[in-house]
Amino acid sequence: MTEPERSHLSGKALEAYDRMLERVQTRLHELQETSLKTLEEEVQKAVEIEYELEEMTREEAELLGAYLERDLEHLMHFVEETGEGLKEWLQLDISLLENTLSDRLLSVADKTLVDTLELKQKLENQDVSHYISGEVATAGMFRCMNCNHMLCLTKTSHLHPCEACGSHYFERVTSRWPRKES
Repeated sequence: MTEPERSHLSGKALEAYDRMLERVQTRLHELQETSLKTLEEEVQKAVEIEYELEEMTREEAELLGAYLERDLEHLMHFVEETGEGLKEWLQLDISLLENTLSDRLLSVADKTLVDTLELKQKLENQDVSHYISGEVATAGMFRCMNCNHMLCLTKTSHLHPCEACGSHYFERVTSRWPRKES
C-alpha cells in the first residue's frame, strides 16, 4: 500500500479501529478460552461488521483488522512472556504521553515564570545535592533525575537542560573530575 493510501485511513479509521477493538474485547470476555486462533477469528468477524457498515472499503477494513490483530498479538505475547498486564505494556506509551504533554505545556508557559518557580522550589527545598539547569557546577558527571541520561562537564559550566528529555533537574554522581595529581 502506498503512502498516500495509508494517510487516507486517518479519518474514520481511528473510530473504526476502536469499535473493532471493543467488539473483539467483548467477545473474548464471553469466551472460556482465548487462543491466537480465537483472536484471529474474532478480529475477522469485527472486520466483516465494519465492512457491512459501508463506511470504508473492504481493503481498509482488512488493513485495520491486521493492525488490530498485530496489536493484540503483541499484548498477548507480552503478558505470556512477562506475566504482567496491560498497565505495564502501556507504561512506555504513558511515559511518552506524559513527556509530550509536559513539553507542550512548557512550550506555551511563560518561561520567566517557570524559571522563577523552579528557583523558588530549589530555595525552599534547600537540597544542595540536586542541580537545576542554568546553575553553575564544577566538572563532573551529572545524572538527569527524569530519564537517567548522563551529562559530563569537563570544566566549570552552566548546566543545560537534559539533551535526552529536556528535564531541568540533575544530581551529581561524581566528585571533581579530572583529579589533580598531588
